[in-house]
Amino acid sequence: MAAAASILATPLAHAQDIEAGKAVFKKCAACHATDTTTNKVGPHLGDVIGRTAGTVANYNYSKAMKDAGAAGLVWDEAHLTEYLVAPKAKVPGTKMAFAGLKKPDELANLVAYLKTLPE
Repeated sequence: MAAAASILATPLAHAQDIEAGKAVFKKCAACHATDTTTNKVGPHLGDVIGRTAGTVANYNYSKAMKDAGAAGLVWDEAHLTEYLVAPKAKVPGTKMAFAGLKKPDELANLVAYLKTLPE
């Protein structure tokens, strides 16, 4: 978790490049759509910023993700960054198999890109 702490200490405004974030999203595209209706292996991400975790309609979340949302987890920049560093550490029991992003610039750019998606 030391790596996550150092990444989280890096200001997100540091290297926000939306086009670079779009390129990073290619790592996510096999499992996630960028619209607000299409669920794939993972839920759509079109309106992820500000969304309570585990609440996309017609998506079968893990109990852990539903419980995280019920406990108040809302996807903002900080929580998304922490989750994308180590999904299973942030939400133990999540179905997300992705190992995580370790480069601060990739994280900041991806979150910047996700913020541009439709609401």
